[in-house]
This record gives sequence, C-alpha cells and structure tokens, in this order.
Amino acid sequence: MVSDVTDESAATTRMKSFIAAHLQAPITANDIAQVAGYSRFHAARVFKRETGLSLFEYIRRERLIASALVLRTRKRKVMDVALDFVFDSHAGFTRAFSNGFGIAPKQYAIKSNPEGWHIPVQYLDRAHATREYFDMHKTFVIFTQIVERPARKLILRRSNSANDYFAYAAEIGSGESGASAAWDVLTGIKEALYEPVGLWLPDTMRPEGTGRYAHGVEVAADYNRPIPDGFDVIDLAPCKLIVFQGEPYNDADYATAVGLCMERINSFNPEVYGYQYAMHISPRMQLAPEGWRGYIEMWPVVKMK
Repeated sequence: MVSDVTDESAATTRMKSFIAAHLQAPITANDIAQVAGYSRFHAARVFKRETGLSLFEYIRRERLIASALVLRTRKRKVMDVALDFVFDSHAGFTRAFSNGFGIAPKQYAIKSNPEGWHIPVQYLDRAHATREYFDMHKTFVIFTQIVERPARKLILRRSNSANDYFAYAAEIGSGESGASAAWDVLTGIKEALYEPVGLWLPDTMRPEGTGRYAHGVEVAADYNRPIPDGFDVIDLAPCKLIVFQGEPYNDADYATAVGLCMERINSFNPEVYGYQYAMHISPRMQLAPEGWRGYIEMWPVVKMK
C-alpha cells in the first residue's frame, strides 16, 4: 500500500510538471495518461484523489493564473492571451476569467496599482480538500491584495505568554467592547491610522518573557502623545503587506468561516506572484472578524529577487 501511494504521488507530480510545461499547447487525456504511466481513467482518478481537482479543473486553473500574470506584466490584447492559453474565444476566456477572479480580464490588465491583485485563493491551492469541505461554506474564497505601509509606530499591549486571541483575552481580561480590555483602550486613541488589530509578533519584536500574540493599533511615525499605562510602542519600518479578505458570512457561522479562511491563508504561496513572506519586518495582523466584510489578515512580504 505504501508503495502504491508513493507511486501515485510521483505520477501526480509528473502530470503536474507536464501540464506546467504545456499550458500554451493542447493537452489531451492520452498525453496525461502516458506521462502518468496509467490508463486514462486511472490517471484521472489518481489526480483527483491527490489534488482535490479534476484534470480539467487543474489545467483551467493553471492557465487562468498564468494568463493573469501575462495580462498584468505584458501589454497583450485579451484575445491574444486567450488564444495563447488555448481558450477558443474572447468570450469564453472572459467568462472563465471573470468567474474565477471576480474581475474581467481587460479590467484586471489596466488596474491602476501594478503591485496589487485580487485573486481568489480557491484557484491557487485546493490540494487534498474534500467536496464536503467546499460544500460546507463559500468562505474558502479569499481575495488578496498587496498594500504599501509607510513608516509608523505600533502601540500595543503585550501578553506574558499568549499565542492566540483566546489565550490573550483570558490573560488580559475582557473589555466592555466584548474584546479584550486592551482593545477598549486602543479604540480610544483618536490618532490611530485605522482600527485596532490582533498581532502575532516576530521574535525580533518580543522581549524575553512575553507572548507572541498582542493587541495594538498603528499611529503615525511622528506620534508623540503619552503611551497608555501598561502599553508599549514599536517603530515599524515601511513595508509591503499582503491583505487576505474572506467573503462575508453570517455571524452564526463565525467559527467555521474564520477557521476556513485561516486554513486557506496558511496554504497560500506568495511565490506564485514573485513575493515571499518576511515575518521579521512586521507583525502578522488580524482585523476584528465582522461578518459583513469577512475575515481579514495582513502578512508582511518582500519582492523576490
């Protein structure tokens, strides 16, 4: 059994490599079967079991991702890109692109911010996910965008040992807002650049004997007002953050929705777009979960060389 599983994983890797090398050429079921060393039926079944996607879904996904990069980085007509990636027509490509990414290819190509994108994580990694997983809620769709953050300061209330929100709230105590007592103080800082956030601090920003998780708020780099008692302040350098935002959800589905979003975020590979995580330059942040806007996290990234 172990040998069979290993053989099937190796066959799936060969199939993926073949697909990646032939995104701009017709790919037949016979081609895939030959690469896998299986019959057409068995190759398709193994691929679906290993990846969670049918061969058709996987090929379509990879072609759409590659076409998105071409549209953003090269000045090509939508029709030309459609034909390059083996779509039969402009209309068919536009429909597939819009359904997958939530934006028409022409609009995506001319989007004003060349560093940004909005692409659902559902197209980037659905490996080993079951059909029941996807049927449970639609919140596995997460949109991403790169944002620039200037030099600023972070006012935060550290914990002694917390690594997540629940441990933090238990240690700090609850506030009138329903979040932590620290949250109540942070929402009162009128000079805040935006709302308070939950933070996972890198080791470089954690004094010995303090936890990874904290609550804080960002203020301008020249902020010089008194810091609340029990709080600390950190200078943050300019950086890029990748913003992950899940779909809106019903408040009754909070735990499931946030859990699914966090799973998809953790599986995201920014190298697909030429970035890599840089967790040492800024905390990882989470905004307060709100059903009307979906779950949101921000992770620091740098452009790959």
